[in-house]
Amino acid sequence: MFKGIIAVIFAYLLGSINNSIIVGHMFGVKDIREHGSGNAGSTNVLRTIGVKAAALTFIGDVLKGVIAPLLTYYFCDKNLPWVFAAGYAAILGHVFPLFFGFKGGKGVATSFGAVLVISILTGKFYIPLILLAVFIAVVLLTRYVSLGSVLVMAAYPFIVDFIFKRDYAYLAFAVLTALTGIIKHRKNISRLLKGNESKVGKRKA
Repeated sequence: MFKGIIAVIFAYLLGSINNSIIVGHMFGVKDIREHGSGNAGSTNVLRTIGVKAAALTFIGDVLKGVIAPLLTYYFCDKNLPWVFAAGYAAILGHVFPLFFGFKGGKGVATSFGAVLVISILTGKFYIPLILLAVFIAVVLLTRYVSLGSVLVMAAYPFIVDFIFKRDYAYLAFAVLTALTGIIKHRKNISRLLKGNESKVGKRKA
């Protein structure tokens, strides 16, 4: 129990390291949240600063989701419920970062990192490949990153439930991850319905 609590706290603090703000500083942008869409994530970095900064942000955010559950797996003697909790804690840290006034990003990249590691640890490495394929297809067809993100998040709990029947700890992770991401995309969903959501490749001043 003690090890698990320590792992979850560490995961949240790791998630609270906001790469978009740090990378923004490196490229001369004081606070990425004051530019473009106002979101502290790689998509806004792409539109506001450029590809190189966005790539660095994305990789950093994915690594948070990878490191937290992976370290927890070994630190907590391969106890999967604690791995799920740590994975979600990293996502929560990204969305509500302690170090940046609890105003973070939407958690897509960090969620992907956590889903990737958890899928590998549970022997179903193909789950993130399916999700990534759906995401890429939607973005290529529509040029809406937000639509791809929302659809993938909505599908994730159903995929987990279909493959891991009655694994309630895993399903809880999937549902919480999906709900957090979808709620953070509520403004995007509203803009999509109104037809004025920004498309990838279009910069916002």
